[in-house]
Amino acid sequence: MTTAPQAAAFDPAVIAAGQHLFTRPVAFVTGALAEEYLPAGKLPEVAFAGRSNVGKSSLINALVGQRQLARASGTPGRTQEINFFNLGERLMLVDLPGYGFAQAPRDKAEVWSLFIRRYLKGRPQLRRALILIDARHGVKTLDEDIMTMMDESAMNYQVVLTKTDKIKPAELAATQARVAETAAKHTAAHPLILATSAAEGNGLPELRAALSELALPE
Repeated sequence: MTTAPQAAAFDPAVIAAGQHLFTRPVAFVTGALAEEYLPAGKLPEVAFAGRSNVGKSSLINALVGQRQLARASGTPGRTQEINFFNLGERLMLVDLPGYGFAQAPRDKAEVWSLFIRRYLKGRPQLRRALILIDARHGVKTLDEDIMTMMDESAMNYQVVLTKTDKIKPAELAATQARVAETAAKHTAAHPLILATSAAEGNGLPELRAALSELALPE
């Protein structure tokens, strides 16, 4: 079992607050195919963004301790909706379609891409986007494009490495260093890079802690 090193330690009280938040009930709210179907309300939102097959749904499921709350498509690029999950009336978790759209028809891919970009740039409830990066591959051109777009719109985002259990600790450390170097060039990027494994649970307490700081108070 690998251990995913963290870029910084969280206060134990914040770790506890994150753990408490993610024991609250979580429920699917809606899946939106277009802007007019985005849910109303004032709950702060955290969006999970990343290339197709990066592990967004798996990470959400691991965070909330459920296996099938967020359902991953068997074919990368086929998930079309922006899915919203209400976490205990304190935070909305938002599962975005994977960018890249490997198996999607070109016309649909363009529509989804525009929809996602508009959501990321103009959603007033959105407190932070999590840019998920596969630890085996590091930052790709599509990731940089999204990061640049969010810099331009001054949207706060944080890089989260996924699937860290699939590489050796030395490789993970090297990937974290490269990703941190890239993120440092982007003005809207959060300085803390989190490394996670949905399969083994590495980094989940720290990610829960980070998200608890964005949730509504009890």
